[in-house]
Amino acid sequence: MADFHGILFDSPEGSRKAESAGAPDFFVDLNLDQIVASVTAGKDEYTLTPFFHVPLHEVEAVTFRHEVFQDLESPPVLDELKAFAAGMRGVREHLAQREKRYYDRQKERWLLDAVLLYGESISRLARDLAATTLRSRGLLAFRDWLARYAASEAFAALVAEARQLAAALATIRYTVHIQGLRVDVRHAAGEADYSREIQATFARFQQGDVKAHTFEFRDDLEMNHVEAEILEGVAHLHPALFAQLRAYCATHSEFRDPAIIAFDREIQFYIAYLDHIAPLRKAGLPFCYPTLSVSRKDEAVREGFDLALASKLATVNAVPVCNDFALSGPERLLVVSGPNQGGKTTFARMVGQLHYLASLGCPVAAAQAQLYLPDRIFTHFEREEHMTTLRGKLEDDAVRIHEILVAATPRSLLVINEIFASTTLQDALFLSREIAAALLELDVLGVWVTFLDEIAALSEQTVSMVSTVDPENPARRTFKILRRPADGLAYAMAIARKYRLTYDQVKARIRS
Repeated sequence: MADFHGILFDSPEGSRKAESAGAPDFFVDLNLDQIVASVTAGKDEYTLTPFFHVPLHEVEAVTFRHEVFQDLESPPVLDELKAFAAGMRGVREHLAQREKRYYDRQKERWLLDAVLLYGESISRLARDLAATTLRSRGLLAFRDWLARYAASEAFAALVAEARQLAAALATIRYTVHIQGLRVDVRHAAGEADYSREIQATFARFQQGDVKAHTFEFRDDLEMNHVEAEILEGVAHLHPALFAQLRAYCATHSEFRDPAIIAFDREIQFYIAYLDHIAPLRKAGLPFCYPTLSVSRKDEAVREGFDLALASKLATVNAVPVCNDFALSGPERLLVVSGPNQGGKTTFARMVGQLHYLASLGCPVAAAQAQLYLPDRIFTHFEREEHMTTLRGKLEDDAVRIHEILVAATPRSLLVINEIFASTTLQDALFLSREIAAALLELDVLGVWVTFLDEIAALSEQTVSMVSTVDPENPARRTFKILRRPADGLAYAMAIARKYRLTYDQVKARIRS
C-alpha cells in the first residue's frame, strides 16, 4: 500500500520541519501571534501552532492547500471529518485511561474498546468519503489511501479479532458468593434472582411512593482491590479467552497507523481556521482565496482588513473598516501618512497579515486579493529601549534596519512603522530617504507608515496612501486609507476650518 504523506505538506520533511519551527520574528509586530492563538484555542491536543510557523514559498504548494480548504467548505465534507475527529478523540481518551489504570485486566479492556472505536471510525469515514464529491488533490489522495487501508487484511484482522473478543466477553456470566470475609467467584448456574422475587412478593403491600433503600455503587473508573480480585477470579474461570485478550493487547499495543495519526492532526489546521473565520463571515466580513505569483509584483486588494482586530471587535458585535490598495508596474512601496490614530498601523499590519496568511494557504481577510508570494517578511516597529543593548532608540532603529537590508532579497516583503521618530525632522528625513533608496534599488515590496510626507513622492516606485478624517468633524477618524498625494496641511486645514481659524474666517471676524 502506497504511503500517504499528509494533508499539509507534500513530503514528510515538511512536517518534521514544522515540529522544530519557532514563531517568526515579525509575529508580534503583525499581531499574528494573536491570530494563531485564537485559531488554535481549544485545540491544544493537536499542537497546531507549529504549522502556522512554516510559510510556503511555492504557488503550487499554496494551491494544494486552497483546494483542501475549498473541499472543507462543503458542509457534508466538514461534518464527516469532524465526526472522524470526535472518534479519534475518543480513541485517545481510551488510551489515556488505559495508561492511568493500575490493574492489567482493566488496561486490556480499555485497549480493546479503543481498537473497536478506532475500527468503527475508520470504516465510517472510508464509507462516507467514498460517497462524497471531492476535488482537492490532498483529500482525493487520502480517500484512496484510506479505502485501501480499510480493506487491508491487517486492518480487517485487527478489528475482527477485537469484535470477537468483545462479543465473547459479553457472554460471560458468573456469580459471586460472599460468606464473611470469603469471596468466591463461580460459574453462573441458573441461580434465581432473589431481588426480583422479593420485590414481586412485597409489591402488593406497596402503598404509594415509598423511600428507596437501594445501594448505589460508586461509578469510579479505577477498580478497587475487591473488584480486581473478582475479575481475576473470572479470568481463572475462562483462561483461554483472557489469555487471548492478553496476547491481543500485547501484539496491538500500537494499533493506530501513523498516517491516520498524522491526518487526524493535520486536518485540524484547516478545520480550526475555518471555524475561526466562520463567525466573522456571518457578520458580513469577506474572505477569499488570493491569486498568487512569484514572478509578477502587481498587487490588488479589495476590502482588506486586520484579522486580529476583527476578532476583537466581534466580541462587541462590531466590524473593522475595510481598505483597498494596489501596486502595478514599477510601484513597490506603499507610503502611508496622515493624522495619528487614523488606522495607519492597522493598515500596515493588514498588508503583512494578508501576505503571511496567503503563504500558509489560508483564505485571507479580503473580498479579493492578488498578491506576491514573498520568500521572507521583515518588520521594523518601534521598540522600547533596553539597558542590555546599551543603544538609544535612534541607534537601535538604524541597527535593526541595517540588518533587514542585509538579509532581504528582491522577493522579500517589508513592513515599517514610524522609523526614526526619536530624532530631528531633518535627520529623520535624511535617513529615511537613504533607506528608501536602498529598498527601491533592492526592488522589495513593502508598506511604510511615516510622518514624513516627502517619502511618498520619492519616485514612481512609491505610492502615497493617506488616512482620512471626517471633513465635517476632523476629530473623527474614518479609518479609511485612500490612495492620494500626501499633504500634511490637509489635516491642519480641517482642524483650522472646524474652529474657524482659516485665513478667510479670521479675516471675516476682524471685519465684523
